[in-house]
Amino acid sequence: MLSGSEQGGGTLVTVEKLAFGGSGIGRVDGKVCFIPFTAPGDRCRVEIHAEKKSYSEGALLECMAPSPARVTPPCGVFGECGGCFWQHIRYSAQLAAKQQIFVEMLSRSVPVAPDVFLPAVPAPMPYGYRSRVQFKLRSVTGKLKFGFYRRGSHYVIDLPGKCHIACNVINLIREELCRMLERFPEPDKLPQIDVAAGESSGLLLLFHYIGENRTGIAAWLGETVPGCAGVTGVFLQCGRKSSLLRIWGDERVAYRVPTAVVESLPDMELAFRCGGFSQVNYGQNRAMIRTVLDWAALKGRERILDLYCGNGNFSLPISRSCAEIIGVEEYGDSIEDAVFNARSNDVQNARFIARDTDGGLRELIARGERFHLVLLDPPRTGAREAVHLIPALEPEKIIYVSCDPATLARDLAILHGKGYRVAASRPIDMFPQTYHIESVTLLTKV
Repeated sequence: MLSGSEQGGGTLVTVEKLAFGGSGIGRVDGKVCFIPFTAPGDRCRVEIHAEKKSYSEGALLECMAPSPARVTPPCGVFGECGGCFWQHIRYSAQLAAKQQIFVEMLSRSVPVAPDVFLPAVPAPMPYGYRSRVQFKLRSVTGKLKFGFYRRGSHYVIDLPGKCHIACNVINLIREELCRMLERFPEPDKLPQIDVAAGESSGLLLLFHYIGENRTGIAAWLGETVPGCAGVTGVFLQCGRKSSLLRIWGDERVAYRVPTAVVESLPDMELAFRCGGFSQVNYGQNRAMIRTVLDWAALKGRERILDLYCGNGNFSLPISRSCAEIIGVEEYGDSIEDAVFNARSNDVQNARFIARDTDGGLRELIARGERFHLVLLDPPRTGAREAVHLIPALEPEKIIYVSCDPATLARDLAILHGKGYRVAASRPIDMFPQTYHIESVTLLTKV
């Protein structure tokens, strides 16, 4: 390992690898230094701006000898915009870094044999993959900024053209919205627009309004937005989700789970409504569903519990291979979507419960319920309480879908202490150009 040295107004550092959080890691006088927007193998001058007990933080001043992994970012505001972290790194190097980070984070918390970790599933589309985007808006001296927050702030960066990780239809509607909003009555009262695109068609727009003229703004949107390219539904929200108002059009958009994923069975279409959750990368979502189905290895006789089930993203494809599946989800609108999707796809053996996960688990345990498999897909905060309760259901297998390796590692350690071992674990690159890591982990009862 090379130490940093003072030279030309900064410290010379060789970047060794990438960290969860996006920064490159080098060493200065033997201490770890985190440096954003660097690549493994960079030899660079760094300004140290924060000294901690066990590490330091620096800012890149100059890349003296660029890494072979370094590429030119396509986005003109990369480095300012808070959405992407790794556009300056070749995609193959991003994928290798995610694999390394994932293995290191889990191995620190759980005893796992090296062959348990399977190679990360690469994204077929490293750009243009996002089907949902939250655009931030701010009116400054009569000019509307329309883009995303600057990294580490709430200052809005105006996009120069398109967002490179958003799908094409979202970029097209952004251009049209830019023109339309020049006539918006209260531009300083519109902080955000959510856009959700269906896979083959359909586009939902959700306008967040913080003014007092809700009725007038709803009328303006109802007259102005219908007819915009591809838009199939328009919504208004003034504060909490409970204030969501459908102004015009469809409630939902949909994506496909084709026969190639659920073999020898008809294509399945799964819908979600405005304000509901769905994975932003439809292609990688299918890879995740395929992984879950393969690892579940169902024979058709099993009872399955799907926690944090959302719109039935896993429940409904799995339902065709088991005897019964129960989905539990706290957000009532998503449960309505799951019921809608079960009916639309003629699924008879799936039941959905609108209940918080921990409360739902306690009720199932109190009734003496047992399941062959428990599947969970919690938010970034993980499932700290749920993993204490799940073993009481005596599942032979647990499949944990995670979007945060830190909380996954914490929860796997709990399950390991309750008699479950990690049998397989695989990152799935849902979010190229960022450090975020989606994964699927299979645990079996010892």
